Formats: sequence, structure tokens, C-alpha cells
Amino acid sequence: MITAVELGLIYAVMALGVYLTFRILDFPDLTVDGSFTTGAATASIGIVNGMNPLLATALAFLAGAVAGVITGLLHTKGKIDGLLAGILTMIALYSINLRIMGKANVPLLGQDTLISPLRQAGILGTWTSVALMFAGCLVAVAIVVWFLHTQMGMAMRATGDNEEMIRSFGVSTDNQKILGLALSNGMVGLSGALIAQFQGFADIGMGIGLILIGLASVIVGQAIFSQRWIWLAALAVVFGAVIYRLVIQLALSAGMEVNDMKLISAVLVVAALLLPKWKGFQKLVKAVKRPERDQMVESSKEEEVSANA
Repeated sequence: MITAVELGLIYAVMALGVYLTFRILDFPDLTVDGSFTTGAATASIGIVNGMNPLLATALAFLAGAVAGVITGLLHTKGKIDGLLAGILTMIALYSINLRIMGKANVPLLGQDTLISPLRQAGILGTWTSVALMFAGCLVAVAIVVWFLHTQMGMAMRATGDNEEMIRSFGVSTDNQKILGLALSNGMVGLSGALIAQFQGFADIGMGIGLILIGLASVIVGQAIFSQRWIWLAALAVVFGAVIYRLVIQLALSAGMEVNDMKLISAVLVVAALLLPKWKGFQKLVKAVKRPERDQMVESSKEEEVSANA
């Protein structure tokens, strides 16, 4: 169970990247399936060849960002549909990833990685490790929230909300899309590098269907938690990734096969999409939020009384 939480926290970095394109830019980016493996391949080859693990992980972020830039250029400059641009980049990345790794699988056994200190200290697989990884996720959330509150970040949010309106203010929506895709796939590549180091290998097929995991994390998290504030929406993505991994772990513990995981993921996403539309769920959410609303009203009345007195 702890391992599932650890995996969920690492995948949360990828889910934050999907959140940037899916929710902020309103862009259906399928590059994720390829850029995740690109990050894992770049970091693994770097580590195997004696590179510092931190530097190799940073290069994985850059490699993922380059993949995002390519998708952005195909869409904005090449006028290719966003969905098709992502698919084309994803297909091309399969061959590129094989070129990077030189083979279908690169083992990291016996290599020094970012996870090695945790493993050597004997805290990997404990709640101490979970706390450290959660702290890392909080840093990632803080960076994303900070960026989205900057002038450039607000322009990116406006691009996703109303592209024509923000273009009328002289903002280049093409540049905003390219930047958003670069940051998104950079985070996806970073997550791929961390997963490879956590599992001890990079595999050419480790990114297949990953967009479904990212969407499940975003949708499940935001179906349960509020989306009123950006920081809470981003934090909900982290919890959504953990919940997703726990559901997968419970399904495996119940006797389901590994081959059924994609089906479970699809069912989970469908449930998360339909649940908020169910009247019973809406009543439950209102019942939970009503005490908070009443408390806010009472506190405001008390402030008015004290002010009049």
C-alpha cells in the first residue's frame, strides 16, 4: 500500500503536467505517452554513462520540454490539429526513444540514482519516504501555482479560457501554447525519469496509455475536491494521482490481472466524469459545503454586530 502511495506521488508530477494542458490550456495533448518514456530514457542513459543523477533528471525535463515544443510548433506554425499534432509527435518519439536507449530496456540496477539514498537508508517503502515525496510534490505544486499567478501564467490561463479575447490584447497565443506544452511535457519527462529510477529500469513501453493515468488523476482529484482556487485544484491533482494508484492496488489485491488495469483506468475516468452530474452526488457535495457556508455567514454577522457596537 505504501508503495502505491509512493508511485502515486511520483506520477503526480506527470499529472500536474497534464493539468496544464488539459485544464489550463484546454489542449488535448497526446504527446505525454512519448515524452514520459523520453524522460525515462534520457535519465537512464545518462546515469548508466556515469552522469550525476540530478543532472540526468534535469536533462530529462529538457528532453520532455523539447517534445512539447515540437507538438506546439506543429499545431501553431504548421496549422495541424492539436490532437493530430500530439499523435504525430508521440509516434515519432517511439523511434527516438529507441535510438536514445539503444535497446528496448535499460536496467539501472547497481547504479546511483536519486532514489538510492532512500533505499540505502532503509526508508524507501516507509511513511518517511512518503512524507519526503509529498514534500517534493508540494514544491512542484507551489511552483505551478506561482507561475500561473505571474503575468505570463495569467496570459496562458486566458489563452485556454478565451483565445480570441486575449489575442485582442496583443498576446501571442501561439507562444503561450508552445510554452504551455513545453512546461507540461517537461514535467511529464521529469516524472518519467523519477519512475525509471524508482523502478530500477527504463522500458520502451512504459509510457503506453499514460495519458489515461494523467486524465484519471486530474478528473478524479477535481471531482472530489474543489476547483475554486488554483492552488486547491493543483493539490487535488496530487491527491487524485494517489487515489488512482490506490484503486489500482486494491484491484490487484482483489485478484484482478495486470492486463485489466487499462480497463479499470477507463472505468475510473468515466465514473469521475459522470459522478459530478449525478443528482445524489450533487446533494452530498452541497450537504458537505453547507456547514462551511453557514459558518461564514455567522462570522460575517458577528463582525457586523461588533462593528455597529
